[in-house]
Amino acid sequence: MKLSDIYKPSVPVLSFEVFPPKPDKPLETITDVIGGFKEYSPDFISVTYGAGGGTRSRTIEIASCIRKIHGMEPMAHLTCVGQTHQDVDLFLEELKEHKISNILALRGDPPRNNPNFDFSRGEFPYASDLISYIRKQRGNEFGIAAAAYVEGHQDCKYIDRDWENLKRKVDQGVDVLITQLFYDNRMFFHFRDTVRRMGIKVPIVPGIMPLFNGKQIYRIMTLCGASMPAKVMIMLDKYKDSEEDMYRAGVEYAVKQIQELMSEGVDGIHLELMNRLDLAKNVLGGLKMNRRCSS
Repeated sequence: MKLSDIYKPSVPVLSFEVFPPKPDKPLETITDVIGGFKEYSPDFISVTYGAGGGTRSRTIEIASCIRKIHGMEPMAHLTCVGQTHQDVDLFLEELKEHKISNILALRGDPPRNNPNFDFSRGEFPYASDLISYIRKQRGNEFGIAAAAYVEGHQDCKYIDRDWENLKRKVDQGVDVLITQLFYDNRMFFHFRDTVRRMGIKVPIVPGIMPLFNGKQIYRIMTLCGASMPAKVMIMLDKYKDSEEDMYRAGVEYAVKQIQELMSEGVDGIHLELMNRLDLAKNVLGGLKMNRRCSS
């Protein structure tokens, strides 16, 4: 089922994100987790891959497992970094062979060994180029999601220009936008209302990552350029010496954040759970969710 069909129901969509284990780790470390996620009946599960496409083959293998073994809908991430037109063609053919119908098209992070990577020299400098190519080559064969940055992409100097770039991506054929993580709902509402006025009509889905580990969240937020509201900074400082208390407080914060988003009529919730089944259990349990994000 493609994204355009998944986001048709009036009930908001629930989706999860997983990432492949490192090459020296067995796939069972994630496939077992995915089996546990099935209890919550997500509408789809997206599968990332490493910087520079380092775990690309595992991305397809895991996405195929989601469909064939667990009977759920997968979405495969695809980034511009290091990709040629031929690479993308081969990737799309593999997806087709495995009956994977949805893609999250991203610019992606630079390779870890090349932080000064020059995106402009690649065949796909921007995600909009990748989206345009897929649509021109494949029409509506695949559902396409794209990333949105509530506070603007950190590489874009002016936030209004970033919103214009987002509109360009949507105009190239995006079915749904999934936001980067954020912890201040006011910023999301301002972002959503602003881009709606610009003519962006596709579903806009908040990406939520529970604050379960202070050090890890600091690192992730540094990479993506998201800010921390004062109440999050206070919480991180208060529980910095207790992982257990930090975990409980982070889950509670995520529950309240999602409840507020749901009350304002968001199109869905995309949970970034860092491959942790316990987070799904505690966050969704706190929300008293069954099949979807409905009370």
